[in-house]
Amino acid sequence: MSKTQYKTDYYQWIQETINQLRERNFNQVDWNNLIEELESMGKSERRAVLSLLTRLLEHLLKLSYWEAEKEYSANHWAAEIVNFRAQIQQRLEDSPSLKPELEAMYAKAYPVAIKSVSKLFSLPKDAHISLEQALDEDWFVVDEAGDVD
Repeated sequence: MSKTQYKTDYYQWIQETINQLRERNFNQVDWNNLIEELESMGKSERRAVLSLLTRLLEHLLKLSYWEAEKEYSANHWAAEIVNFRAQIQQRLEDSPSLKPELEAMYAKAYPVAIKSVSKLFSLPKDAHISLEQALDEDWFVVDEAGDVD
């Protein structure tokens, strides 16, 4: 297989690489590009979890602290929170080795989420949502009346 095929017809390159591996035709495999793709796949999974965690934190912060929009948007934010949590959980089930990296991802995602929502409204100085709260599918902000916001 030509290494240029990787750049000219990616899908065909993938199919031929799969066939070569299945047939144990290792001498024909474009190893450099295959290794590059595998490394990229791993980075992509990590980036996807980081992005989902950031979006989750943004929505939790909105639900927790954006009083002016809560009446109109709380149900939407809550639905998004459920969705983001489910997507993160699915990715962690598919790639459990990412679980030990969650603290480091949270440390990157939380300041981004804070900065993002701070463009929409003022957060109180004591605003905080922990990683455990963010990932706990049963944790939602509850108001004084006991209603889920």
